[in-house]
Amino acid sequence: MERLIGYVKWISGPVVKIKATEDIRMLEMVKVGRLGLIGEVISTSESEAVIQVYEETEGLRLQEEVIGMGRPLSVALGPGLLGNIFDGIGRPLMDIKNELGDFILRGANPFPLPLTKVWRVKMEIKKGDIVKPGDILARIRETPLVEHRIMCPPDVSGTVIEAKESGDYTVDTVIAKVKDDDGKMHEIKLFHYWPVRKPRPILERTPLEEPLLTGQRVLDLLFPMAKGGTAAIPGGFGTGKTVTQHQLAKWADADVIIYIGCGERGNEMAEVLEDFPRLRDPKTGESLMERLILIANISNMPVAAREASIFTGITIGEYFRDMGYDVAIMADSTSRWAEALREIAGRLEEMPAEEGFPAYLPTRLAEFYERAGRVKTLGGRKGSISIIGAVSPPGGDFSEPVTQHTRRFIRCFWALDKELASARHFPSVNWLNSYTEYFEDLKLWFKQNVAEDFQSLRNWTINLLQEESNLQRIAQLVGVGVLPEPQKLILLVAKMIKEGFLRQNAYDPIDTYCSLRKGYLILKLMRMYYERALSLIREGMLTQKIEELPITSKIIRLSFSVPETKIEDEFAFLAEELDREFRELEANYRKVLSYRRREQFA
Repeated sequence: MERLIGYVKWISGPVVKIKATEDIRMLEMVKVGRLGLIGEVISTSESEAVIQVYEETEGLRLQEEVIGMGRPLSVALGPGLLGNIFDGIGRPLMDIKNELGDFILRGANPFPLPLTKVWRVKMEIKKGDIVKPGDILARIRETPLVEHRIMCPPDVSGTVIEAKESGDYTVDTVIAKVKDDDGKMHEIKLFHYWPVRKPRPILERTPLEEPLLTGQRVLDLLFPMAKGGTAAIPGGFGTGKTVTQHQLAKWADADVIIYIGCGERGNEMAEVLEDFPRLRDPKTGESLMERLILIANISNMPVAAREASIFTGITIGEYFRDMGYDVAIMADSTSRWAEALREIAGRLEEMPAEEGFPAYLPTRLAEFYERAGRVKTLGGRKGSISIIGAVSPPGGDFSEPVTQHTRRFIRCFWALDKELASARHFPSVNWLNSYTEYFEDLKLWFKQNVAEDFQSLRNWTINLLQEESNLQRIAQLVGVGVLPEPQKLILLVAKMIKEGFLRQNAYDPIDTYCSLRKGYLILKLMRMYYERALSLIREGMLTQKIEELPITSKIIRLSFSVPETKIEDEFAFLAEELDREFRELEANYRKVLSYRRREQFA
């Protein structure tokens, strides 16, 4: 219930101090001043409170009233979330545009879900049923890709006293009334509110046993991430963080994608809005917007709302997780979010820590990343939330606080490299600095679903790339020409791996997505090439002769020249061609050796 809680007495940007007129609740949502600016109580004392305002405070005056809304900063959870775009505190931007124009007027606070839209509701309960938190009460086909499951809220349980029949209803329709053990009556609508800073309850966490496939070869085969896991994509300006995040949002095999544009440029979010409706889900052929939710808090929006945006996104993600879905959250970028924390902490005159960031930066990062996981929900279903956070260290310095603290809470590190980006090698994932701690958890899955020798093939690839890096340092000192032939072969095959496997064109219609099977076959063909070449080199063959074989360039072009549907046939054809070319090369080489021996004895 709304009530007067105080008057403005001090203003510093998004931070406002008020003189309290009654007890104020910590983290309570408030309306500040005559415009009703949305804010949140972040500190209280005996006679005053500090409010973080999520809108511009220009023109706000002393002694203006502050109204408490009786609940913490919350997001409305119900049908209408999918395919929509919200700001950092959950306001629907498309509705604001339609009602108020192209600019968000201060104090605008429309209902987050479409109130007039009628949904076809299939009821799952009837009068007299006993329901508990997480039970499915009704079902709605929200999009062709996602069935929306109306669940009993986490804080409600009891006996159904009234229940609607299946039919067409709006989100604010009371579809059931539940009486709890204390005799209190609860009205169940198609939506409910949940505080963004409070994790939704679960029954238990379960092991991470299945990878989150992204369609990006270097990530899926060398540094895989588990569903329910956490990953970071750090990289300096121009290394391709945003394009990589877009690729993950497009192709990740999660049921629901939540993309959080946190402090990024507006044109990047505009690109998402332009591109994603045209993209088709690889499984169903439907538009990707049918399973996507956008949280847009771009760089020119109020800085305080940026701080709340990632918690708004993770709360929506937990809601779909509780339905039994796999959810992937892309946060771009957590560095901009940390900068918002630093600005607000400065205005609160808090003691700064490393590089001016507040001392509680690690705690806030942990609060975000720890909400990932694969869980058994209150309703007994299994769901997961995977979090992939981009980090933008100034100057690409991975020793700065946000990157270092993020590494404490994630298990997958996809480091982007400025030198690779400058060489037009994308995705610019540095295979020496990147790592994953999930492979042991996923080893059995890869063995059962890809191939028995997948682990040995992956280890061979990583070891060869590490050897190549060491050899490059030697070659820079003494030159490639003086290296032994086996080491020259390593340089050749590593070059093939870089160009034909690690590099992937996000804008190529064939290469933009690569299945696990295709990536595995490409690497397998490269290892076959290496093993056949090594056996000839040990007999005295020159690496240059092997490099001149036509099969060399065909293997490199395999990733972007052959579509997914033809990869098995093409692999079989190239394997036969590889065998034939090496047999011919070996036969010719033996003829030359025989001729030389005859000349020597003659």
